Amino acid sequence: MTESIAQPIAASNPMKRVLGIRDFLLLWIGQSTSLLGDQFHFIAMSWLVLKMTGDPLALGAVLAIGGIPRAIFTLIGGAITDRVSPRRVMLISDVIRLFISALLAAQVLTGSLQIWMIYVYSFVVGIVSGAFEPAAMSITPHLVPSEDLQAGNSVMQGSMSLIGFVGPALAGVVIAAFHDVKTGVALAMAFDALTFIVSVVTLWMMVVGSEVIPAVQNSEAVSVFESIREGIVYMFKDPALRAMFILIAVANFAFGGPIIVGVPYLANTRFPEGAAAYGLIISGYAGGNLLGIILSGVLPKLSRRLFKVLSVAMFAFFGLGLAAMAWINITAVAVVDMFILGVLNGYLGILLITGMQRSTPKEMLGRLMSMVVLANLGLMPLSQAIAGAMLRWSVAPMFLLAGAMLLACSVYIAIPSVGTLLTVRFIGESSENT
Repeated sequence: MTESIAQPIAASNPMKRVLGIRDFLLLWIGQSTSLLGDQFHFIAMSWLVLKMTGDPLALGAVLAIGGIPRAIFTLIGGAITDRVSPRRVMLISDVIRLFISALLAAQVLTGSLQIWMIYVYSFVVGIVSGAFEPAAMSITPHLVPSEDLQAGNSVMQGSMSLIGFVGPALAGVVIAAFHDVKTGVALAMAFDALTFIVSVVTLWMMVVGSEVIPAVQNSEAVSVFESIREGIVYMFKDPALRAMFILIAVANFAFGGPIIVGVPYLANTRFPEGAAAYGLIISGYAGGNLLGIILSGVLPKLSRRLFKVLSVAMFAFFGLGLAAMAWINITAVAVVDMFILGVLNGYLGILLITGMQRSTPKEMLGRLMSMVVLANLGLMPLSQAIAGAMLRWSVAPMFLLAGAMLLACSVYIAIPSVGTLLTVRFIGESSENT
């Protein structure tokens, strides 16, 4: 059946408007609560594996066993999302993860959990998470009017950023509060299960977006893999979507490895504060990212000309700021630099994702969002591996190469045909040029 988006309450602040939409408010409460539980699950699982085995390779294996199917199943999850609805995929995924988290908590507490079971659970959760993520990325446009979509994304991403910042610390405090490691880990797993209950209930209570028209009217006759192929073809035949996808993929590839691998390496080899410097730099980036996300939700909608100018400028500053890390040797300067990059990343990231959502037919959203997720999950390990290999040779070339890739994105947007195409599609024909 055809969907109708609930109208928000009258408010001058777009973030207040979207929180006035009942279904979006339910989504925000449920997913924010569930994400906090995910942080508890990740910290507890990592700590448990290390305590059970004493082997960091075992922890790496658990993460890989979960990460590989997660990346592979994003495309399948996107196709399934377009066949049913984002809400249904999220609901089923959360029910499965609720069961697994509760079972883990019980097995940890009773001492019946074995390492091979953790491998199995990690694999299953990876598959389910792969289906969940494109659905979660495509549900907001079904709930929020187009003019407030950027604010809706800001609310969701801002909450995720904040919880991702404070959640691991809270989980660590809870686990460390118990002398018996099993009790602390079991409690963390049980808390994760409880948060899934909140998510399941809020998703169940939602009305709008419970059903969607299938992407193909005779969808039963079309295989899931044919649906995936259709989504890929649609993406790369549309010049604006193709350009935006390239920008997101290149930016993720250029930025992921230098931050995740390069920053701790610098903290260990260059900055005298060591681990403290690492924590300060990452906190600076996280704080800037959160501020950028908030700004994207409260600042006025950009005109076409300003969107193009800011996009070019932000990618240029991104490249220069990342390249500067090749020479920065003062922790405070590095913190400021990463804070600025965080602001740019948070603000620009919301603009890019919102632009793709606005430019994609709702019946294709699941598949196109799955390709965005895959670009991040698939390229991130490669980016990290290349960054690690380059750091063994020299620090400066790694940061300079990453910065050059981001500067190339800036030049790409500055090309008149590309810039005009993106601004018209993602900002709108009706926007003023000034």
